[in-house]
Amino acid sequence: MKRTWQTYAFWIALAELTGALSGWLTRAGTERFQETVRQPPLSPPGIVFPIVWAVLFALMGAGAARVWLAPPSPQRTAAMRWFGAQLVFNFFWSILFFNLQAYGPALFWLVALWCLILGMLLAFRTVDRTAGRLQIPYLLWVTFAAYLNLGVWLLNRQPPA
Repeated sequence: MKRTWQTYAFWIALAELTGALSGWLTRAGTERFQETVRQPPLSPPGIVFPIVWAVLFALMGAGAARVWLAPPSPQRTAAMRWFGAQLVFNFFWSILFFNLQAYGPALFWLVALWCLILGMLLAFRTVDRTAGRLQIPYLLWVTFAAYLNLGVWLLNRQPPA
């Protein structure tokens, strides 16, 4: 039993620390974004994002722990690779969007992330149905984030020189 809670703690901490590091690295870009960028309708207040992301990273980590605790198999290995790939893409999206203000490329990056999340969800589901279900809020939030990213890109494009 002790190993189980340690496994959950490890995977949740890994996901949360990834999000926290990305947030820390983009804090100046995020402040600049909030002060200068026009945002689309339905944009939530800034305080919503860290709260939602904290929950989503915890769900990600819990799902990864459930998969990790499953018996070793090629499906488990594939699921954990999907997890790692989407976590890397998630980390770098914030840098593209907030620090580089590359809203168009960030949108395409986010579409790739969405595909990786779907792949992870499906791969998790083959190993542990609950682990897959835990990723549904993440997929839905990133769908909403794509709408926001598109809106920011369209509202803040520079006219051709």
